[in-house]
Order: sequence, then structure tokens, then C-alpha cells
Amino acid sequence: MTSSHSHLRDTDPAVAEAIAGEERRQENNLEMIASENHVSEAVMEAQGSVMTNKYAEGYPGERYYGGCEHMDTVENLAIERAKQLYGAEHVNVQPHSGTQANMGVYFAVLEPGDRILSLDLNHGGHLSHGHHVNFSGQLYDVEQYGVDPETGYIDYDEVADQAAEFDPDMIVSGSSAYPREFDFERLSTIADDVGAYHLADIAHVTGLVAAGVHVNPVGDADFVTGSTHKTIRAGRGGMIMTTDEHAEAVDKAIFPGGQGGPLMHNIAGKAVGFGEALEPEFAEYAERVVENAKTLADVFQDAGITPVSGGTDKHLLLLDLRDSHPDLTGEDAEDALDDVGITVNKNTVPGETRSPFVTSGVRVGTPALTTRGFDPDAMETVGELIVERLNAPDDPDVASEVQAEVDRLCAEFPVYE
Repeated sequence: MTSSHSHLRDTDPAVAEAIAGEERRQENNLEMIASENHVSEAVMEAQGSVMTNKYAEGYPGERYYGGCEHMDTVENLAIERAKQLYGAEHVNVQPHSGTQANMGVYFAVLEPGDRILSLDLNHGGHLSHGHHVNFSGQLYDVEQYGVDPETGYIDYDEVADQAAEFDPDMIVSGSSAYPREFDFERLSTIADDVGAYHLADIAHVTGLVAAGVHVNPVGDADFVTGSTHKTIRAGRGGMIMTTDEHAEAVDKAIFPGGQGGPLMHNIAGKAVGFGEALEPEFAEYAERVVENAKTLADVFQDAGITPVSGGTDKHLLLLDLRDSHPDLTGEDAEDALDDVGITVNKNTVPGETRSPFVTSGVRVGTPALTTRGFDPDAMETVGELIVERLNAPDDPDVASEVQAEVDRLCAEFPVYE
């Protein structure tokens, strides 16, 4: 890292030390949580800029405060770059997160009590798609579809039958742990057949879609939401893409409906990250993300560890440990790997019988390691280290050997040179 944090160290040494500790942790650990990435120093400079000082309620050219000319410039850059990346008619870059982007869409076209059909959380869905502990499950009548227990894939004929019976007002596609591409075109047809809107949440694959290595739902779905960090490596937050028909309703649902002043420092980071994603090198990065994930899938399958659906089309794998390691919970696996510098997260799997705080699986992702420069050969080594650790989670000699290899890889592929 180039920043010395000198002012922060003088003003608040406790926070400075926590940040320095996190810098060391990221440099010295293999970050494999599928929703995490390492943004560029340019993105971090934008996010840590004087943009954080300014209120800019409203939208470019229509602010409620004066002095917003530079805010307008930055937000317009983010909007226009997103339009170029995704081919969208209208883009709102103000949501503070992917969940608030989903909230904005719901508030724009649904009423409390309306019906939502979405992917079950245990089958890879997301809290904001209607889980009962989330606002979406509390405000709306939600029914959820799942994956075929034999194949791990979504059966779209079954979704069509379920939609015909449930008669939803909105069908939500997208996931946080489903390793396969969605058939967005088919889901839009199903939604049209029952008179429902289709919201495609691409939070995890915004970068892959932008690079053209994952199918783009823009043009098929009525609304497309996403996170702006994860695979796109821009400023942390969310965005909504839609048609001109729904633009006004979406904008009103975000401001003043759900948020006050936008986080302009984050929007500046979004603009910078979107600009980076327009460069040819980004497409090469996204292709490598998927290639690395497929490499990991091969390693795990060869070792007898089952990836849900047998593999992946994108940046993540969901490993079901019940057959290969029946006595090892997802929580145990997460802890064992964390002890040797490999960061993953426990995750529920289809047919889950354990608590979501324990789980029977782990989710493994490749975006952050690919940003560090890991190629398939290095990723194969990482997969082998994970297998070695999971096969002997209580063996201190194995832990020492794996940790040494992790240290070597981290030194070979630094996050920030």
C-alpha cells in the first residue's frame, strides 16, 4: 500500500492499527470469499476523497443543494460508463448496496402484500429476494423455487408451472451461491406469461456480465440490479438498470423514497471502477476468473469433494461436504482453512439440514485471487492445499505445511506492489 495513514495514526491510533492489521491480513491470506475482491488504488483514492464531504440530494442537474457541479460530473460519468458496459437505457448508481437496489425496484412497482417468486436461500438465493428475516420477506408474499436435487440445476419447466400456480407480481432471478448461469430470457418469458415483472439481480456477476463472459439480462429483464464491487471491482454499493419506461419510478423509489443523500465518494469509486472495466485488460481478467473457478472445480472433483451441480459457469463454487466429509461442518471447514490463511465462508447447500450458522458446505470464489494474478497453475495449487487441509483439519503438521505454501503464494502474488 502506498498510503502511510499518517494523519489517522496521529488522530486515532486504534483505528489506524485496525486498518493496518486488515492490510496485513489481506496481503497474507488467500481471500476466496466469492463476494470479495481487491479494488485498485485509484478506486480507493476516489472513495477516500473530499467527495465524502458533500451532500448531493437529488440527481444530476436537479439537486436540492448548491455546489454540486462536480458531483454531477462524477455521477454522470458513472451512469454513462455503466450504460456503455451493459447497454442499459437508464442507470441509477445511487443505491448504497445491492440490497437497497432491490428495495428500490420493489418500492417502484410493488405494493406490500404483492407476490414474489424467487430462488430459495438454501439453493443459492439471497436474503433480499424474500427471506423471512429480511424486509423483502416481511413486506411481500414470497414463494421460492429451488434447484433439482439430482442435478443441482434450476428446472425452468418447474419454475413455469410454479409461476402459473402462484401467480406472482414479480419473478426474481440471480443468486449469491448458485454456480450456474441463469436463463434470463426464459425467466422473462415465464414472467410475461403470468403478467409479472422480472428482476434480474446480477450482484455477484456484474463484472463477468460487463466483460461479456456471462449472459447479460439487460434487454430481457424489466429491471437489473447489482453490486458495484464484487467482480466489477468498483466503488462499494449498488445500482439499478432499467428501461426509460420505469426510470422515473425507480429514481423516485431510491430518492426520496428509500435514501437521502447519495454517498458521492462511493459513486466516485463506481465511476473509476466502471472506467477500468471498459479497458481491454478487464475482459482478460474476467475470463481468467471463470477459468480459475473451473480449475478449482476439477481439483475438488478429482479429490472426491462434490461441487453443487458438478461445477461452475462463473466465479464461485459451492462445495457440499456431506458425502466426502460427513463429520466436517461448513463452520469447521471455514475455521480450519482460516487457521492456515485461506479465507472462505460456510454456506448452506440444497437440502440443508444444519443451521445456517453451521451449514454443510462452503462457498469458494476466485475474483480476489485472480486480481492478485493467480493463473490456473497457481489456482490448482490452491485447490490442492484446500483439499489437504480439509482431509486433515486437526493435523498440526498438515496445517504447518499448508500455511508455508500459503505464505509462499502470498509473497509471489502481492495485492498491492
